[in-house]
Amino acid sequence: MLAVEPVTLLAKREVGGWPVVGGLARRAGTHFIDRTSPRGLPGAIGDLTGLLASGRSVAVFPQATTWCTAGQGTFRRATFQAALDAGAPVRPVTVEYTQRELPSTVAAFCGEDTFLGSLRRVLAARALTIRVTAHPVLTTAGGEPGLDRRELAARAARAVLGGRSPAAAPVRGAAVRHTAVAAADVRDAPAHV
Repeated sequence: MLAVEPVTLLAKREVGGWPVVGGLARRAGTHFIDRTSPRGLPGAIGDLTGLLASGRSVAVFPQATTWCTAGQGTFRRATFQAALDAGAPVRPVTVEYTQRELPSTVAAFCGEDTFLGSLRRVLAARALTIRVTAHPVLTTAGGEPGLDRRELAARAARAVLGGRSPAAAPVRGAAVRHTAVAAADVRDAPAHV
């Protein structure tokens, strides 16, 4: 994501303690949240709203996992409230992994997988390609009737799934489809980077 656009990444608090990645994440300015504390959610959304209102781009992973299962997961809606409160546009982004032009799960981080296990697989992978697709911007300013965080999250999910809802989206082989949504000061970006 940082290679495509300078953004502040949002990550779960535990990432800050991961070997190597935790230090890199802190140096990159990652904003950490405690996903286990519902009481802290309003404060976290307030912090994100402030970042967005100041013109910073914030990349969030609203499904909070790698999609490598038939259900494709769902988008958690809370962070979309920050985009609405700040009047910041949302750019859905899809990150897909392939090896030799075939879908790959080598970068998946699912279930009981450990960070070190995942890192070892990625470092040993040959011909791993990452494709970042920036989808059209979803606007939040202007107070569109009926646009709340639930609807905004649903629009973002449909954008990354080619118009299908997460429940209706077929799995393409064993492809990992790791999706991010950047709520940001959005600039024009190429469709594929």
